[in-house]
Amino acid sequence: MNLRIGDLDINLLLALDALLQKQNVTHAAAKLNISQSALSGRLTRLRRILNDPLFVPSSSGRGMTPTSHAQALKPELQRLLQQLTQFVQSAHIFNPASSERTFRIAAMDNPAAILAPALLPLIQARAPGVRVAFTLPDKTGISEHLERAEVDLFIGTMRDATPNLIGRMLFNEEFLTAQRKSHPRGTGQLSLDAFCEMDHLLISTSGGLFNGMIDETLAELGRSRRVTVSVQSYALAPLILGATDCICTLPRRFLERFTDSLDLFPPPMSLDTFSMQLFWHPTASADPAHRWLRAAVFEAAQTKNTDQI
Repeated sequence: MNLRIGDLDINLLLALDALLQKQNVTHAAAKLNISQSALSGRLTRLRRILNDPLFVPSSSGRGMTPTSHAQALKPELQRLLQQLTQFVQSAHIFNPASSERTFRIAAMDNPAAILAPALLPLIQARAPGVRVAFTLPDKTGISEHLERAEVDLFIGTMRDATPNLIGRMLFNEEFLTAQRKSHPRGTGQLSLDAFCEMDHLLISTSGGLFNGMIDETLAELGRSRRVTVSVQSYALAPLILGATDCICTLPRRFLERFTDSLDLFPPPMSLDTFSMQLFWHPTASADPAHRWLRAAVFEAAQTKNTDQI
């Protein structure tokens, strides 16, 4: 008789295990919380599938005695049930201290530069085997990337996301203007006239642009500024500011990491704050590893300085 794996199910395996332990239909049925007739039906199926009686009446008249074939199955059955138990539990347990999982977070340079310096030390301290990849998002396909688990999290704005994603506010940020220490203009508060007259560094994430939100705000005031340097990377900003007389207006929590080399000032005009959301696909909501990662990201988003971790 050819045994097909589809002929077996977990209830039959549990029935065989209970009968091997109790060697009594009444006690085994009670252990499984089923009727004796239901257990007898499962035993009949097991006998047919395994082509063996499996149990015969005990010579004492009480209970049943397993056949040699049933005895031979017992250790493998116990290992199989243990593996199945571990398989089921693995979907509900995540141990960061021993995990070697790789997480992928899609974020533009701006939120990545704000978040990564707080998030990465936190993860390394609690989950030393975990790896984190920050990638630039393909905003047109981000929903599909999250659904296929090619990306675990996406950090962006509400307009970047699709309705099928779950989104939560990550942080709300204001802007400061930075200049190098010992800047020739001094350390007084910036006036609007001085702001417009100075050379500016602009971060253009799309690359090569020399105008942005600051210029739109100035235009509403009938003013303009002179942007002399445009770069794509936030990481270059402190280096360029430290080597030139340019000033730059960037998110507060990014600039506050460089107060040893930069002086910071409120910009001389009212600027709207900007908010970032954390997005994920509903298929990942219940994953304990994903929940742990989301909690770590939210915790890092509340951290103002790496010294606080």
